[in-house]
Amino acid sequence: MDESASGSVQGSVEGAAGGLGLERIDLGEVPYTQAGEEMKGWVERRRAGEIPDRLVLLTHPPVITYGSRTPADQLPRADSPIPLVEVDRGGQATYHGPGQLIGYFVLHLGERGPGDVVRWVENGLVAALDSLGFETVRRDTPPGAQSLVGVWTPRHDKLVSIGMRIRNKVTSHGFALNISSDLDEFTRFTACGLPEVAMTSLAEMAAEQGRPAPTEAAVRDAVAHAFGAVAPATAAPRHD
Repeated sequence: MDESASGSVQGSVEGAAGGLGLERIDLGEVPYTQAGEEMKGWVERRRAGEIPDRLVLLTHPPVITYGSRTPADQLPRADSPIPLVEVDRGGQATYHGPGQLIGYFVLHLGERGPGDVVRWVENGLVAALDSLGFETVRRDTPPGAQSLVGVWTPRHDKLVSIGMRIRNKVTSHGFALNISSDLDEFTRFTACGLPEVAMTSLAEMAAEQGRPAPTEAAVRDAVAHAFGAVAPATAAPRHD
């Protein structure tokens, strides 16, 4: 997943969420297409008021996804060993695979605009990463430039890709955070429509700091805490 539209936005982590908590759902590795089908169900149930706003945390097997506006010359060659899937979110092409944490937001926005929720996601992730000891930033996109939505290191390596869809006031899709991803996979195509940008991971950043990378469990907890996402009292990993 990758960039989405931005607009006039609020800067605080509380801005788009209105201070409301989220239901935390933890899943394991789920094939991308299966997760996409399940996400459609979550969106319909949220729109019908059957479930609360939720943050779904999971991982995917290797896959390269891209939006409908991604130029063909930015995609991998036809003989790429990694499956290629067109998706209904904003943004360009990106890679999902082992060592990466995916977060899907299913939120009823009401009167909140798309810019608000994208900025909220960026700021929430920056706060989560700060709690883990990593300095990161969000960036404004210059007029007419390729979107810089996401989370970046201070030297502008990209750590997190964000791409969301909003339909009838309910969001889907979300973010992909590189924990210990194989960064070579991003060189098979033009990642995020930004050929000059280097992708990075928490493992790479931690190595530069001379310390171990955080575990996936620690990253999940930090992200959930930053967004106020709490597991149901009787929660167990599930696909509902």
